Amino acid sequence: MMKTKMMTSVAMLAGFALAGCETFPGPSGPPARASITAPVNASTVAETPVAAASTATAEDTGPTVEDARAYVEAAEAELSEQSEYAARVFWNQATNITFDTNALAARAGSETTQMSVRLANGTKEFEGLDLPADLARKIQILRSGIVIPAPSTKEAADELAKITTGLDSTYATGTFNYKGEDLNLDQLSTIIETSRDPEELQAVWEGWRTVSPVMRDDYARMVEIANDGATELGFANVADMWLSNYDMAPEDMSAEVERLWGQMEPLYEELHCYVRAELNEEYGDEVQPAVGTIRADLLGNMWAQSWSSIYDIVAPEVSAESYDLTSILEEKEFDAIRMVEQGEGFFSSLGIRELPDTFWERSQITRPRDREVVCHASAWNLDNLEDVRIKMCTEVNAEDFYTVHHELGHNYYQRAYKDQDFLHKNGAHDGFHEAIGDFVGLSITPSYLKQIGLIDEEPPAEADLGLLMNTALDKIAFLPFAYSVDSWRWGVLRGETPIEDYNDSWVMTRMKNQGIRPPGPRPSEAFDPGAKYHIPGNTPYLRYFLSYVLQFQFHKAACEQAGWEGPLHRCSIFDNKEVGARFEEMMTLGASQPWPDALEAFTGTREMDGSAIAEYFAPLVTYLKTENEGRTCGW
Repeated sequence: MMKTKMMTSVAMLAGFALAGCETFPGPSGPPARASITAPVNASTVAETPVAAASTATAEDTGPTVEDARAYVEAAEAELSEQSEYAARVFWNQATNITFDTNALAARAGSETTQMSVRLANGTKEFEGLDLPADLARKIQILRSGIVIPAPSTKEAADELAKITTGLDSTYATGTFNYKGEDLNLDQLSTIIETSRDPEELQAVWEGWRTVSPVMRDDYARMVEIANDGATELGFANVADMWLSNYDMAPEDMSAEVERLWGQMEPLYEELHCYVRAELNEEYGDEVQPAVGTIRADLLGNMWAQSWSSIYDIVAPEVSAESYDLTSILEEKEFDAIRMVEQGEGFFSSLGIRELPDTFWERSQITRPRDREVVCHASAWNLDNLEDVRIKMCTEVNAEDFYTVHHELGHNYYQRAYKDQDFLHKNGAHDGFHEAIGDFVGLSITPSYLKQIGLIDEEPPAEADLGLLMNTALDKIAFLPFAYSVDSWRWGVLRGETPIEDYNDSWVMTRMKNQGIRPPGPRPSEAFDPGAKYHIPGNTPYLRYFLSYVLQFQFHKAACEQAGWEGPLHRCSIFDNKEVGARFEEMMTLGASQPWPDALEAFTGTREMDGSAIAEYFAPLVTYLKTENEGRTCGW
């Protein structure tokens, strides 16, 4: 999944939860950082001595490098304390949604926002100083690490916290009455994944989006407050503030994203063309025409971000039969706990220390029956040391088998950098955090499943095409979705998209980048973006796009280190402790170095590159191009 309320206030409050983590076949969650051992009230937050730490020698000579270092050290101590407290408040709210836990979460969020804005503003005193690289890096993190900033007034922070808590709660508790029964998102998503009735699919797709129109005005007000906060911190707007977290100027990062998408767009266009033709054959011209965009509700996922649920419709006829991992897990009598144990076993095989007993005692691994919870999968570190946990409503199926590996990747990364200074307890950039578990997921190959006893024999090479198609329906299909979420949001955060155009802009952005459309006209009051967790949850989504690039880079580098000589899609690093040692070495860096340094430490390269994706899927792309001959591709 991804992060929690606190993450909304301050990304720097040490990775207590990666709320908003995306699941393997599609995605899920956000990252945050935070801590405290006793409740903090507004007066305590306002009166901390940190602000005075930098002025001791300022009367005669002005602030010095030593003053700046003292300020940052005091800020880190304060943030660390607040972090644990806020993390525990938000854990309780996410695992037991009530009026009271919402109120406590709103208060913790407000206090954290006030503190974070105050500490960020305090760094302005040191502008112009020639600071050492490590100190300059920490000050940049202090200033740009707040996801949704508020102006430095208690009233603004309180209003912002109330809005963000309300948005999150509205999403988490949303239901739609279908055929006389109130269904939650899990139940509605199951229908989208399994039904092949276009009328039912449309009803359920549109039904889930009835939970979000009530969010629109609050969301617009939140954007207004947050942009005021970003301006106060010296940024043009929140979008530029987010894009300042990648060790380059915002405009350069935007260009980098365009470059990476340009590398991968041809792969997606071939997949889109092929899938559209298969859906046309399944449903006919009236439901899905052979040209143009694809109806979003036909793609087997509530947001059309992952298409693996329609594999039965689009499976290559020339591929040999493979295996059904969900059926295998059921036959082997797996339960949710065993799923997580298997994920832990993969990391242990790399020589990485096993999870602590507290992980098993404190995690939410299945959906409780007696209360409302946020089921969106997420990974947490509540004390920034060893109190790592996952929060899932795990089901025994292939999707959650991958999701478990993904979420545990966050936990192992959190533990690896736990000895870094507080402001460096995070990923090299947010895409690294999301890529770790998915990189491991690429090693869930037939050879791995045979090694752990889930299958007796590996499928023949002729089955690879089907396996690659299934992976592409998750990985390749996801790329333009991830690109679209923040493309839409940057326009909103920059004030380029007025509230009355929110939904039309969302629809047009998805049509342009993904080539998909709603199943029918959208009502004037619609706020479809709010029906995706990461919008009301304020989780920057660029991390997922970048993670899909990085995970294949990591995979290729790891396979080369292991001496693998076969096709990239067949490589598994399970039980390779040499690769595991180098992998863990990269993770221990956390955010202490610019991300190109961390990337180079494991891959030997300093540039994000989509070529590993092209190599991985090369056999499938050859097949798709052959199948698409004579078709009108594009939209």
